[in-house]
Parts: sequence; C-alpha cells; structure tokens
Amino acid sequence: MFGKRGVQAFIACAVAVAMAGCGSVDTESAEDTGSGGGAAAEEQGPIKVGLVIPQSGVYAPLGEDMKAGWELYLSQHGGKLGGREVETVVADEGEGPDTGVPALQKTIQQDQADVVVGLVNSATALGVKDLVTSSKKLLLVANAGANDITGEDTKYIWRTSFTNEQVAYAIGKHLAGTEDGKKGAYAIAADYAAGEEAIAGFKRGFQEGGGKLVGEAKTPFGTTQDFQPFLSKIRSSGAGAVYAFYAGAEAVSFVKQYSEFGLADRAPLYGSGFLTEGGVLKAQGKAAAGIRTSLHYATALDNPANTEFAKAYEEAAGRPATVYAVQTWDAASVLDKALAKAKGTSGDELATALEGLGEISDSPRGAWKFEAHSPSQDMYLREVEAAEGGAANTVVDTLGNFAPKP
Repeated sequence: MFGKRGVQAFIACAVAVAMAGCGSVDTESAEDTGSGGGAAAEEQGPIKVGLVIPQSGVYAPLGEDMKAGWELYLSQHGGKLGGREVETVVADEGEGPDTGVPALQKTIQQDQADVVVGLVNSATALGVKDLVTSSKKLLLVANAGANDITGEDTKYIWRTSFTNEQVAYAIGKHLAGTEDGKKGAYAIAADYAAGEEAIAGFKRGFQEGGGKLVGEAKTPFGTTQDFQPFLSKIRSSGAGAVYAFYAGAEAVSFVKQYSEFGLADRAPLYGSGFLTEGGVLKAQGKAAAGIRTSLHYATALDNPANTEFAKAYEEAAGRPATVYAVQTWDAASVLDKALAKAKGTSGDELATALEGLGEISDSPRGAWKFEAHSPSQDMYLREVEAAEGGAANTVVDTLGNFAPKP
C-alpha cells in the first residue's frame, strides 16, 4: 500500500490515465438486458466475473486466500451463481494502484467482465471509483477497508469486508472497560491511510468508553525495520496496554520485537485482527501468545456455517481459513443471491438486488447485513493461544454488532 502523502497524488494520476481509456466504452451495449434471474438465468448464458486480486508482491498470500475462497463457493454450488454458469477472469492487482487500476480497467474494458470482485489495496479501490461509475459495472470489494470506498453516493461499489475504523473502534471500546485499559493506552500504527483511520477509530472507541490515551505514534510505512525507538517511548509512557495496527511483514516484525523488548508482560498488546491473521501468525510464533484482537471472523468461530466452511476450506486449500477467504466467499454468496433476484446483469439491476437482500444469515462470520454498502456485523474478541500444530486465534467473546462507521 502507499504512504498517506503519496496516495492522493497517485490516485489523481491513475484515474486520469484510466479514464482516458474509458471514453470508448459503450455502457449501454455492455449492460445485460436479459429478462430473468433464477431459473431463467440459465437461458441467458454465463456471467463473466473479473477477480482482481494480488498474485504477486507482498500481498500475494492474501490473494491466494481470496482466490481459494471464491473457488470454494463455486465448487459448492455447481460452478454457478444465480443459476448462471460462471467464467472467472483473474487479474493481478499487485501491490498498489499503479498495477491495480490498470488491472481493473482491463478486466472491465478488454475482458468485458459483467462484475468485478476483489481488491486488497484501499488506494486502488479509491482510485477506480470513477472508472466503475462510468462503466456502470458492479464492484464487490472483498478486502480494502478505507472508509470512503463505499457509501450511498457510490451506487455500483459494495463491500463484503470491513472498514478500518469499524474494526479498531470495537477493540478500543472493549479495552476501555478492562483493567489494562484503565491504566491508559498507547496507540501505534503504520503511517499511511489505513493506519490513520485505524488509530482514529481506536481513539474514538477507547475515549468514548472512558479510556485515557497516554501517547500515539505512526511508523514510516514499509520502511521501518527497527521498532526499538518507538518501543522505548511506549515503555516510558507508562501505558497499561498498547493498540497496534499492522499487517503482513510489519506485523511479524512489530510483534516479535515487542516481545523481545519485554513489553508483553508490562503492557499487553491489543490490535485490529490483521495483526495476527493468517500466515503472519505462523511467522510470529510464540511472540504472539496472549495478543488480543478484534475482527469479524476467526477460524475457530463456533457456528454451523463456519464449521462446514472451515473444514471444506482446509480440505480444498490445505491451510486454515482466514478472514480474506471468508470475505471473498461472501462476495460470491451475495452475488449468487443478487443474480437470482435480478432481471439482468447490469450494475443498476444488481445494485437494486443487493439493496433488497436484507440479512445474510448463512455466512461463516455469522449473520450480517449491508448498511451504506458495507457490512454491519458482529466483531469478535480473539486471543492468540497455543494449539495443536501452532498458535491460533481463539474466540473469547462477541463484542457486539458494529456499523460500517460507528
């Protein structure tokens, strides 16, 4: 992802390039004017879905989980969505909008995808808003968490993942009511858009719960290898707990150094769930023990839908399920439901169908619903514990249901 100072400038450039190639798009001819969903959909032929996910770069492991989640849903439903055969065109999002925007543009214009699913990077998702709007194609974001990606003003963009503030607010509100939180908290995150939104969400939840913030820091994104100067400030702050927002390699480095610095026993570590999610947890090893996070999914979540999903996913992918896989499985699920209701595959028809879905009751994450085009969903308190074969995020409690921007 991009540092916050470079995001706006690059998006402006990327969108200008993308839009320059959009002038020849005939949005009317691109729309499917089929007259029926459900059983009638089989007569209308297949639907082409562009799956734009990282296949290279630092986010490739997330892309692998997303692809596996998408493929699992299709395999469980006969390769069809809404009664239609599905043709999936996979495009490489890469690490940021310099690769992600052109990939999505090609998927819509050259591959003529009816619907686009995916996107890990928030800068990419923000950078394609005008392109998606002009093409009138539906985009189902399956990971990117920037607050402004979705809303009532973005008719064709929907999200099955989260907002950065939503996840962070939940753990902040919880921490304020604990003995750790009553001693004051320190917030730290990578210095880019997602980190900024996460700290804002945590602070709001923590302070609304009566907590006192004793300090905060933002570390240079993608370039910080030695966290010791920041850890020294945390130790001298006297904080009773620390909130952290990191993902990928930075999450591994921060957690390991936090433990090595001897802070784990003095100021327990809390965070948004990406801090210990998926492959990073394995890399963190024993250093992650005891970390508590909030997230809308955990592999060990105990409900019938997840019991079935987690088993099927591990059998198919050869690894435990992650939130990235669930979010993409859910994207396939809501698209399946929308296609069954819609008369055609245009962005307008599918957006109208999504608006009428109501509660999604069969998700591995538990029941959720769209609010302002993003999930209103339960957040779970998770704790890293030793488990057979390695550490795992166990579910300690349900923190409650949280709107996209609480």
